[in-house]
Amino acid sequence: MLMNLTLVALGGAAGSAMRYLVVLTAARIFGPAAPLGTVAVNVLGSFLIGVAVVVLADGRAWAYPLLVAGFLGGFTTFSAFSLETFRLWEAGHSALAMAYVAGSVGLGLVALVAGLAAGRVIA
Repeated sequence: MLMNLTLVALGGAAGSAMRYLVVLTAARIFGPAAPLGTVAVNVLGSFLIGVAVVVLADGRAWAYPLLVAGFLGGFTTFSAFSLETFRLWEAGHSALAMAYVAGSVGLGLVALVAGLAAGRVIA
């Protein structure tokens, strides 16, 4: 348990740092008006999590916490969201998959607006 937690923490730190660098670099190249760095991170993270689940299916116990939960979790939680949505769809739960997408995005936006309002009251 402690070893897995350590692996997740190490991978997460590396993934978060990489996300920051990608977003910063994209803003410098394309300007800050469009969040192209975030789009790039989300798409790349979704691709990488797809590769990782197949490649790591051989049972390397240390690799999943380090690379999937840790690195890709720190790089983008969108990759985990994409994987979970696909797994629901693939298992034949298409309505649940669509509800998960709508709920996650919709509730996330509502929570963001609520957080902005709360922050404005506090500040």
